[in-house]
Amino acid sequence: MASFLDFAIVCQELGQTQSRKQMADCVGAFLAALDIGEAAIAARFMVGRALEQGEDKRLQISGRAVWKIANAIALGEAEAEDSSDDGEDIFSAAEDFGEAIEILLRRRRTEPEPSLTIAELARVFAEIANIEGRRARARKLELLRSLLERATALEAKFIAKILIREMRHGVSEGMMIEALAQMSARPVAEVRRLHMLEGDLGRVVMILRGALPTSGLDSGAPSRAKPMKPMLAQPAGDVAEAFAMLGPELALEHKLDGMRVQVHHTGKETHIFSRRMNEITATMPEVGEIAARLGERATILDGEVIAIGAGGRPVAFGELARRFGRLREIEKLREELPIRLYAFDLLSLDGALLIDRPYVERIAMLGEVAAEAGIDTVTRIERPSLEDGEKFFRDAIAAGFEGVVAKSLKSTYTPGARGRGWVKVKHARTLDLVIIAAEWGYGRRHGWLSNYHLAARDESSGELKMVGKTFKGLTDSEFASLTERLLALKTEQAGNVVSVHPRIVVEVAYNEVLPSRSYEAGVGLRFARITRIREDKSPDEADTIQTMEHEYERQVALPSGAKA
Repeated sequence: MASFLDFAIVCQELGQTQSRKQMADCVGAFLAALDIGEAAIAARFMVGRALEQGEDKRLQISGRAVWKIANAIALGEAEAEDSSDDGEDIFSAAEDFGEAIEILLRRRRTEPEPSLTIAELARVFAEIANIEGRRARARKLELLRSLLERATALEAKFIAKILIREMRHGVSEGMMIEALAQMSARPVAEVRRLHMLEGDLGRVVMILRGALPTSGLDSGAPSRAKPMKPMLAQPAGDVAEAFAMLGPELALEHKLDGMRVQVHHTGKETHIFSRRMNEITATMPEVGEIAARLGERATILDGEVIAIGAGGRPVAFGELARRFGRLREIEKLREELPIRLYAFDLLSLDGALLIDRPYVERIAMLGEVAAEAGIDTVTRIERPSLEDGEKFFRDAIAAGFEGVVAKSLKSTYTPGARGRGWVKVKHARTLDLVIIAAEWGYGRRHGWLSNYHLAARDESSGELKMVGKTFKGLTDSEFASLTERLLALKTEQAGNVVSVHPRIVVEVAYNEVLPSRSYEAGVGLRFARITRIREDKSPDEADTIQTMEHEYERQVALPSGAKA
């Protein structure tokens, strides 16, 4: 059985390697030396996945929980309760969260002898993920504690990195594909396509090593419903920029503010997968009923689900999120929050994979299939002039959509990639909010305060209440400058979180206001990012919680504008 310490040592060496080829050679050689099952696990671990693609959500282990357990192991329960100053020193010195855990656990009186194996760690992760029912969280943390107690400081560093999915040693999924090509002596293009279709690196390893059959989907005879990674779109500032990127041979679609789904109908049964490749069939019975209209036609649809409120109007994203992951009271939720599917791409039909066909052919086929089955599709215009395209965008915003997606009529479907053929143009809203705290950053943001805690004013009490966090939007020089300013305003520190006097106002762009149980204000922001520091505004002039609540109500009241 392969030692997890060997895995940790290889990862440590990768963090000190600059050459992409050397990294791919190192990873490929390491995986080739393992047995097939361990190689599959190690490939997932190395890119920060504790479990098979789509299963990680069940772990429910936060970085805060890892730190708290490690702190108790290192210092003892009593002393750990009063160790905030030590935590500040550690986080300031560490390059990332994993290194902070390593520094902390080196304070133990006795370093345990290495005993963990790669397979054993995978088994414990799976056991944690499968815990449900009463005291589930406590039981999960008990297992994690027993794991960290046995781990050396270096092993704990990489256990923590895997759990929070921040390996930061340079091995991305793209790099891993090159390493797997080295391991198997296969062309990179072949391995990349296999990963596009399988989605999970462990399964790719198993196929390349001959332990699983080649993907049936690629051969046109899928033996099981399994999701592909969704194709993604690149951003553009406006419609004119999208035209410049794609040229005139394009189509524009309404960008629905719902949840991305991939619907696999085999002809006999239907499986529904989320954007993150989790199966959500049981929570979406309406979508299964819609797909059943396809009859015997084996089909894979890419689309968006929106929730419908009173009067047939769509509800805000935060309400829709209630439907995902819920297995209880489904019938009640169906009545309270019915959902509707809008398809926008056809990935497979009658057993034939269509992802290599141009978009214009796929949407023509989708139109025919959807019309026959009575399935809604997104509103779309093909080959518009720039003037018509800009009007289409304005109309989409007025109808309550996020914006539009421009798609080259010649583009193929590239699973998991931000293909050059798709471009999204969104309309961002902004609020002026106050920074009340910030967290020490990791990796590229090491040494800077980032992940800013944002607050809005409560009109009735005048209090500032937290409504979200973000580290997005600033340049390196702005991070450095803001860190200096925030440290001058510091009031206290707990772990890696620095609280500050509320003096700095920032303009924050966001996509949507959401109801939130996580924040005292009761509302939060989706996709928040800082656009500028408002030197001209004081905290008294920041936007209010009531403004955010009004915006949420406005979102709920907007008509859909979607067409069949």
